[in-house]
Amino acid sequence: MRNKEIRSIDLFAGCGGLMEGFEKSGHYKTLAAVEWEKGPCRNLEKRLRDRWKYDDAEKRVLRFDIQRTDELFHGWDDKEYGKNEGLDRRIEEGGGLDLIIGGPPCQAYSIAGRIRDEHGMKNDYRNYLFESYLKVVERYKPKLFVFENVPGILSARPGDIPIIDVIQKSFSESGYYVLPELKNAVIDFTEYDVPQNRKRIIILGISKKYFGEKCPEMAERFYEEYLPRYKGKTKKTVREAIGDLPGLYPLGHDEKYNGKKISHSLPDPFVANHVARWHNERDIGIFKLLTEDIESGRCEYVSADAIKKLYTEKTGKTSNVHKYHVIRWDEPSNLIPAHLYKDGLRHIHPDTKQLRSITVREAARLQTFDDDYIFEGSNVELYKMIGNAVPPEFSRRLAEAVYDLLSDYDSHGPDNKKEGQRAD
Repeated sequence: MRNKEIRSIDLFAGCGGLMEGFEKSGHYKTLAAVEWEKGPCRNLEKRLRDRWKYDDAEKRVLRFDIQRTDELFHGWDDKEYGKNEGLDRRIEEGGGLDLIIGGPPCQAYSIAGRIRDEHGMKNDYRNYLFESYLKVVERYKPKLFVFENVPGILSARPGDIPIIDVIQKSFSESGYYVLPELKNAVIDFTEYDVPQNRKRIIILGISKKYFGEKCPEMAERFYEEYLPRYKGKTKKTVREAIGDLPGLYPLGHDEKYNGKKISHSLPDPFVANHVARWHNERDIGIFKLLTEDIESGRCEYVSADAIKKLYTEKTGKTSNVHKYHVIRWDEPSNLIPAHLYKDGLRHIHPDTKQLRSITVREAARLQTFDDDYIFEGSNVELYKMIGNAVPPEFSRRLAEAVYDLLSDYDSHGPDNKKEGQRAD
């Protein structure tokens, strides 16, 4: 029996990548996970029940719009979201709250998002979803919170001042100490055995009321000592992540599987979520050209300009960004993004015989989800939720570091009930 003692909730939970790592560490009990999209909620509920053995998983997953915070706290009866007693009830029944984890959707802060949007994402409502996160923190006053987002948040300016200054000031006024130099809170996940080039900012908020004058020392030591002790020894590669999965090869004709057209063979033995997207002959030919170019060592199509030129030659269209990328066997993958749901052309499998983009299972492996997480839903839903997730292997190491910090600094112990109760 694992010793689950730190009570947590997950905000903007998605399909649960952050929660997965905290559960995996064995130190935490998930009281609630808040998420508004149906697909991720279905998968969250199934995962909490099947893998983490919560008999009341349907109560712990709260499908609701976090911006409607009053209803989130007190309960709602809504045409879209159904009926629920609310977050207050979940936390009361759980005996109080120690920790809040989560991160608002990152598209509004990402550099790529700003480039794609004609207004630089300045008018995007997601710029201010942190305010909803903050309201939950202010209500339940946990000992700590973990706020995850993209490094682009450090340079985003949707208003007159940088958003990170607004966030830092808001957290401080709410009674939480965060590292003054947040550029030092940007973490390279390849250092934590994630086989994918992914950097994220991990903001640890420490209750000034609970920990008092220890806060600055705790924050500094968390980033300099506690988290780094969980770094891996070498960077994990694509081959280590997906090299043992069954190959999926072009059929030379189309067939049907589960009512959908497929162009590649099915895995033998079968692996859940490991079915190739349908690809047309033109794209299969492009994949052959690009993978053989790399395998042969010619490398004629590795520069952005060469790939853009190839794209124009093959499609008759032009693009400001290079559309194709073959992931490399002996390196970490490029970033697994939510955008993967659109086409997958920037995540071409490196095998010269398979000639396809990566499958849902391969994306999940590169995100460090275990194979026993069987994702349910359409490919569009699954690629999107996996790309949006925090890699569970990093989350697990983060969870261990947070547990170590609490073990060393929380004189009352994780079961202390005096703090972490909801505000009146």
